[in-house]
Amino acid sequence: MTRPRRGNRLTAADIQGAWAIMPTPAKPDASDWRATQTVDVDEAVRAAEGLIAGGIDGILTLGTFGEGASLDPDEKRAFLGALVETVRGRVPLFGGTTSLNTRETIRQTREAFDLGADGTMLGLPMWCKPDLPTAVQFYRDVAQGCPEMAICIYANVEAFKFEFGRPFWAQVAEIEQVVSAKYLTIAQLYTDLKLTKGRIRFLTTDGDHYAAARIDPEQCTAFWSSGASCGPAPAVRLRDAVRQAKRSGDWSEARAVEDEIKASLSTLFPKGEVTEFAKYNIGLEKARIDSAGWMKAGPCRPPYHLVPDEYLAGARKSGEAWAALQRKYASARPAPASA
Repeated sequence: MTRPRRGNRLTAADIQGAWAIMPTPAKPDASDWRATQTVDVDEAVRAAEGLIAGGIDGILTLGTFGEGASLDPDEKRAFLGALVETVRGRVPLFGGTTSLNTRETIRQTREAFDLGADGTMLGLPMWCKPDLPTAVQFYRDVAQGCPEMAICIYANVEAFKFEFGRPFWAQVAEIEQVVSAKYLTIAQLYTDLKLTKGRIRFLTTDGDHYAAARIDPEQCTAFWSSGASCGPAPAVRLRDAVRQAKRSGDWSEARAVEDEIKASLSTLFPKGEVTEFAKYNIGLEKARIDSAGWMKAGPCRPPYHLVPDEYLAGARKSGEAWAALQRKYASARPAPASA
C-alpha cells in the first residue's frame, strides 16, 4: 500500500533529538530456518507506539539487530508497512535497505518509499571491501535512483569493511539526499563536522551525546539509542538534559545521565571489545532488550542465533541496568523541553 508522504524530503535540520533503533520483533520459532512469516507485527506496533508516547523523536530500523539481512522480502514489507501505519508521520521513520548490490538496494529503497518511509538507513554492499570511489559512487547512484528518499549513512566500520574517513564525508556531503549518518565514535567528529558544513546530521551514540554536544552544541543535536528499545525514558532524559544545558550553561545533569547510560553498557561488550561485540551484535542486543522487559525482541533469525552463553549473560545484565534507569526516569519525567 502506498502511504501519504510527510511532505518534502527531510533535510539535516529535520534530524533532531533522540532516535530509537528498533529490532524486528520475532515470533517464537524465528530461529528455525524453516520458519516463515516470523515478524511479530503486534509487538512491533505496540513498541513503535510506546516509543512515540515516550517522547522519541525518530525511529531507525532494519539495520544490524533490526535483522535487515535475515528477513525475507515479505517480512520486510509486513514490518515496515506496519510501522508506517502506526507512526502516521508523527516522527520520521527510516527503514534500512542495505543489500549486496546497487540495483537491489535501489529496488528496496523505492519500495520503502512507496510504503511511506521517510528515509533509508543505508550501509555499503558487504561482499567486497570497497575503496573510496566505489563507496561514494554507491551513495550517488542510490540518490539518483531514489531522488525523493532521504539517506542516513550507516557508518558501521565492522559491518561494511570501510573506514568512513574524512575524504568520504567531504564527498558524500555534496549529495543532497544524504541528510544524516549513524555514527559510531566521536574520534574524528570535530573534523567531520567542519568538512560537511552542516549538510549532514551526525547521529552519535547515546553514550557520546553529551561529549558531542560539548564539541559543537549547534551541530550535535541528535543521537541514536539502541537502549531506547529497552525503554525510551533514559534517552529522552539525556536529550532534555543536553538541551537544558545549552540554555543554562550547566552541563552537570547531562553528564550524569550520560554516565549512567555508559555504566549500563559496561557488560554489553564481550571482553570490553567492539570487534568481539560485532560478531554477535544481533543476539546480544536482542537479549539485552528482552531482559529489560520493555519490549519483546524475540529470538534471532538464522544464521545469527548462536551466541556464547557467557556473552548473553553480560547482555542481559546490561538490559537489567537499563531497565532500572527506565524506571527511574519514567517516574520522574519533566515537561518536554523545546528544541
